[in-house]
Amino acid sequence: MPESATFHTSDLPSRLDRLPWSRFHTRVVIALGITWLLDGLEVTLAGAVAGALKQSPVLQLTNAQVGIASSAYLVGAVLGALLFGWMTDRLGRRKLFFITLGVYISATLATAFSWNFASLVVFRALTGAGIGGEYAAINSTIQELTPARVRGWTDLAINGTFWVGAALGAGASLWLLDPAHMSVDTGWRLCFFIGAALGLVILVMRFWIPESPRWLITRGRHEEAQAIVCDIESEITARGHCFDTAPLPALRLRSRGHPRLLEVARVLFVQHRRRALVGLVLMVAQAFFYNAIFFTYALVLTDFYDVPATKVGTYLLPFALGNFLGPLLLGRLFDVIGRRTMIAATYAISGVLLLASGALFKAGVLDGTTQTIAWTVVFFFASAAASSAYLTVSETFPLEVRALAIALFYAVGTGLGGVAGPALFGWLIDTHSRGAVFGGYAFGAVLMLLAAAVQACWGTAAERKPLEHVAAPLSVNDGPV
Repeated sequence: MPESATFHTSDLPSRLDRLPWSRFHTRVVIALGITWLLDGLEVTLAGAVAGALKQSPVLQLTNAQVGIASSAYLVGAVLGALLFGWMTDRLGRRKLFFITLGVYISATLATAFSWNFASLVVFRALTGAGIGGEYAAINSTIQELTPARVRGWTDLAINGTFWVGAALGAGASLWLLDPAHMSVDTGWRLCFFIGAALGLVILVMRFWIPESPRWLITRGRHEEAQAIVCDIESEITARGHCFDTAPLPALRLRSRGHPRLLEVARVLFVQHRRRALVGLVLMVAQAFFYNAIFFTYALVLTDFYDVPATKVGTYLLPFALGNFLGPLLLGRLFDVIGRRTMIAATYAISGVLLLASGALFKAGVLDGTTQTIAWTVVFFFASAAASSAYLTVSETFPLEVRALAIALFYAVGTGLGGVAGPALFGWLIDTHSRGAVFGGYAFGAVLMLLAAAVQACWGTAAERKPLEHVAAPLSVNDGPV
């Protein structure tokens, strides 16, 4: 086979990284970053309606069943991430972010029609599958379209929009779960219609977003990739920007098929085994820390502080604000100070603060308001830490396996740290023992401190570097030319 048919030289990744921030990037953030808002909405509604699900004359759930339903959402997210992550690397980013959103819309709408505990669990699992698949397709697309110099801040800020969704869910629950407006059973059902309505709007917005040129060139579809980048540059040029005509670094790519699962395993766990260990530890720690506490947030307020189920949303709003501001305000430091230092610092601070607030909870010196303030401070840092875990696993592995890597580490992290967390804490809360609940908090804090130590020792300094320099694509031959 002649060399021209086997190898191709492309400067498209360098052209994508040199782009100034533009309306195109804003569209990407809005249309794709909305995934985290939807997840925040779903998770918050699951917590906010916990009391209503127990009071529902149709469902009449126990605390343990509420925890199981939350775990079902996470189980679905794990399985959805693996399936759709594998499909994203094979079929393309764009196809999958339409498919996964369609699954989410259908499933969250079905949740509103749950008629018993079993149906609720099934529909929550399917909703989670859609969201889990979204993480793989969306994270990889955003990474590949965002200029390297702002990749960290953009990724963290987008992850922070989870808490915009959380605030929307909390605010909606305050009105919809108020018996003065409608019955308990009708209110919690209408809560789940919100996600489906938002999803339909976002489905339309995603027609604005092209396929990832980086993914296209690894599949030999160079003309399509060239056309997309030229269109983006033309839009920016039309608004007065002038591009430097100096040659840019290029990559020499060889044509190749889809990597097989054995090759993926070799790349992740042999070639990049240290990065795999770091990613796994970060994901497990933040998944347990977040899901265990947040999914049972409402139960702690109602069972230990006698907060009415209809007022839980009031306490979630400031908590959501702290979580949103953390990645937004700290995000730029991940590009300026660097990944290794900032990730380790946010994980360590989160662990120490959770231990301190857990000790105060155990001592019984907090009330509903001061408990919320304490958690708001803790999760200001924990939110940035959790977002950085997704950033780490989405930028430190080769492009051809990026979506599956995101899915795999999300799935393993969520499976080990997230699925068990809500069920465990639901059981601990059912004991009505502050000491037992504090034990769960302490375990989560130790996981965060361990993750901080692992990151400090072996984390990757990926700040401001092109993705192809952080982890060379499998199709690269002889590196940059």
